[in-house]
Amino acid sequence: MSPGWFNGLLIAWSSIALLSFGSLMWRPAPYGRYFEPGWGRPLNPRIGWILMETPAVIVLPLWFLFSERSGDRTAQVFVVLWLAHYVHRAWIYPFRKKAGRPMPLGLALCACGFNLVNGSFLGGWLFHLAPAYPDSWLSGAPFLAGLAVFVAGAAINVHSDTLLIRLRERSETYVIPEGGLFRILSCPNYFGEIVEWCGWAILTWSWAGASFALWTAANLAPRAIMHHRYYRKELDGYPRSRKAIVPFVY
Repeated sequence: MSPGWFNGLLIAWSSIALLSFGSLMWRPAPYGRYFEPGWGRPLNPRIGWILMETPAVIVLPLWFLFSERSGDRTAQVFVVLWLAHYVHRAWIYPFRKKAGRPMPLGLALCACGFNLVNGSFLGGWLFHLAPAYPDSWLSGAPFLAGLAVFVAGAAINVHSDTLLIRLRERSETYVIPEGGLFRILSCPNYFGEIVEWCGWAILTWSWAGASFALWTAANLAPRAIMHHRYYRKELDGYPRSRKAIVPFVY
C-alpha cells in the first residue's frame, strides 16, 4: 500500500472516532454498570476482557516480526513499550480486579475488531510504510518527551486502577473514590490512559499514533463524563470541585 492510500484510510478511521465519541456521549458502551441485554451472550467479565484485548498483544508484534526492521533498535523499543501496556491490560489487569457484571459477547467482538484494525494501522506504518527510525531517534527530543508523557500516563492509569480495585474489595456498593488524582478527577484512570497514548503519538511522531490517541479519548472521555454524572447524582457528599476527565477544566 502506498503512503497516500494509507493516509486516506487513516483519515477515514479517525473520522469514525469522532462519530464514536458522539454516539458514546448519548449512550455508553454496555458493560460494567451500564450493562444491558441485546448485545449477545453475556460473558464472564474476565473472559470478555481477555478476548477483546488479546489481539492488541499479538497484532502489532506480528507486523514487527514480519518486517525488515525486526533488528532495528528503535522498532524493538516501540514493541517493548506497546507490550508493557497491553500484556498488563489483557492478561494481568482482568485478574487483579474483582469480577463484576458480565460483558456482552457482541461488545467484546467489536473491541476485538478495533484492536485488530488499530494494531494494523500502527504496525503497518511503523514497521513497513514509514521511513525507518534510526537508532539516534531514541536520544532525540520527540522520543524522550513522548516517553516521559507515556510513562507518566501509564503510572497514573495503573495507580488509579489500583485504588479502585482496593476500594471495590472493601465495598459491595459504589462509594466515593479517594487518593491520588481522585482528589481532583472522577476518572483519573481514564485520564492516565489518554495521556499515555498521547505520549505514544509523540514518541513515534506519527499520524497513526495520533489517530490512536484520538480514538482513546473518543472512547474514554464520554465514559468518564457518564461516571462523573453518576457519582454526583448517586453518591451523597460527592465533591463538587472534582472534574470528570481534564484536571481543573472539565
